[in-house]
Amino acid sequence: MISGRQKIKFNIQLKIKAYIQYFFYIGLNWNWRIAAHILKNEIKGEKKYGIDTTGVDELKKIKKTGTDISHATIYMPVSYDMLEIAFTQSIFSTKNHFLDIGCGKGRALCVAGIEGFKKITGIDFSSQLCNKAKENIATIKQQIPNALFTIIEADASSFIIPSDVDCIFLFNPFDEFIMTKVVDNIIQSITTNPRKIQVIYVNPLYKKLFIKKAFTEFYYSKRLHYLELSMLKN
Repeated sequence: MISGRQKIKFNIQLKIKAYIQYFFYIGLNWNWRIAAHILKNEIKGEKKYGIDTTGVDELKKIKKTGTDISHATIYMPVSYDMLEIAFTQSIFSTKNHFLDIGCGKGRALCVAGIEGFKKITGIDFSSQLCNKAKENIATIKQQIPNALFTIIEADASSFIIPSDVDCIFLFNPFDEFIMTKVVDNIIQSITTNPRKIQVIYVNPLYKKLFIKKAFTEFYYSKRLHYLELSMLKN
């Protein structure tokens, strides 16, 4: 039987391995400077929030299950520092309902809960990632037991945006085909229930889709060439 100490040691070894793999993936695909920056924030953020969301390119594993990933982009969690900057730059005093479209392992959801959102919803097409998000939420709930978390396994292109959502998070989860439908769904929700919504869009490749629908950008930053954040409002 594995003792508690052995289990902790094993988990630490797995975490270190994940960090090393993450560092080399980013360094080889982007550059080593950004890899060092992101790894530093990974270690700091995972320790701060007590969750396990580090990982990359897990869509390859998901594809083996027969799931259609043709419109999905590579799985990576948003860097903790960019996520925290986004919440700092928020222009809304209300924190009613946070929605992460393409929530992965739930990093943004957990941080949104700590930031004071009353309701936090994440959707993802992968049951594996949804299950991992639920595990991380169970951990963060110990700090914020009154926050209402919901994880939904769903196709973002047909997902109906809840009528009380006031903040939407996107980390370039899809290609332009799906993103166009997502933007249309957001507009439909605003039309049905008029309200102000802010969008936190990291790596905003299709920001133009929001601008065409009368959203305006109120905050923008870009660091180390790849760390790009756009925040928009209607």
